[in-house]
Amino acid sequence: MRAMSHLAHTMPPVDAAASGDESLATWLSQPDDARPDVSSRLFLRWIARTTSSRSSVPGTLHSAEAALAELRRSANRPSFPKALSSLQVRRVLDVRVPGATELRPARLYVPYGRVQGVVLYLHGGGFVHCGLDSHHGVCCRLARASGAAILSFDYRLAPEHKFPAAPDDCWAAFRWLTGEAWRWGGRVAVAGDSAGGGLAAFVAQRARDERRQIERIGGKSRRESDIAMQVLFYPITHGEQDFASRRAFSDGYFLTRRMMEWYGEQYARSVDDLSDPKFSPGLAEDLSDLPPALIVTAQFDPLRDEGERYAEDMRAAGVAVICRRVPGTIHGFLNFYPVMRKARRVIHVSGRALRKAFATFPP
Repeated sequence: MRAMSHLAHTMPPVDAAASGDESLATWLSQPDDARPDVSSRLFLRWIARTTSSRSSVPGTLHSAEAALAELRRSANRPSFPKALSSLQVRRVLDVRVPGATELRPARLYVPYGRVQGVVLYLHGGGFVHCGLDSHHGVCCRLARASGAAILSFDYRLAPEHKFPAAPDDCWAAFRWLTGEAWRWGGRVAVAGDSAGGGLAAFVAQRARDERRQIERIGGKSRRESDIAMQVLFYPITHGEQDFASRRAFSDGYFLTRRMMEWYGEQYARSVDDLSDPKFSPGLAEDLSDLPPALIVTAQFDPLRDEGERYAEDMRAAGVAVICRRVPGTIHGFLNFYPVMRKARRVIHVSGRALRKAFATFPP
């Protein structure tokens, strides 16, 4: 297994320079920290105190069903008051859009000013928890920074709905959104964090395959095929494949190896699912012709190396990729934005990247 420890710092700087964004170039050059930053350490201490007298996964409590329900209630709480976050955008609309089998809840964020495109945002949570409220503030801020509408989509969760329910729902929502994208300039992007980052990567691959099918039969339709950009925050991409970061940060950094195993048990039907590219997009045989990508990883995250490997493999296949490891951070740090300047910075820079991608992508 190749070490990924220096990948984020060996990426050629041409991407940042070509973007014309001096602040992005500066952001890309920051070195790693010796330990998690203050915000991350305080959060880890709080987690250690609150979990010291109970299990960290629901399956070992007296009632697994009750524990799962409590986990979902807790994980789906907004990081910041929803009403205050909503002030950053012009409109927030709760809607229902097609999933694979039914209409699913979604939330549309429309920014102030001229809307340049629309982003399908897929939340994290190990395919088991989180939802529209947990990522409300993130989506408000991303809409403001990007100047694009954001559609946050609530796909079906495990264990009630095993793989491939989540990717099938996300693909159905994407197809619906491309048919409605004319309302926001006709340009579409995908984004997501953690499990949602893996789902966004899958959608980008599936859209590429659809475009190729259309081209093979001589078609010219762009309705379900062209994506302006994919933005992946600390994505899960390689199933059960081992990486150095999974070993180095297996315990004590919020997302533990035990938690990851539990998530996999809830979501996968069998071990064979873990090698399916719909589950693990980094294992796809062909990564060429994918949309330009911005991948953000956290320094002290078990998933760090696989996100950076995915960036490296896409780059080797000819895809334009910017990969940035954020120093001092742990998995899920984007949701710490109320108290973490780095998280707010990531949202802002990601929004600017989306804004630039939409401005240069033909409608």
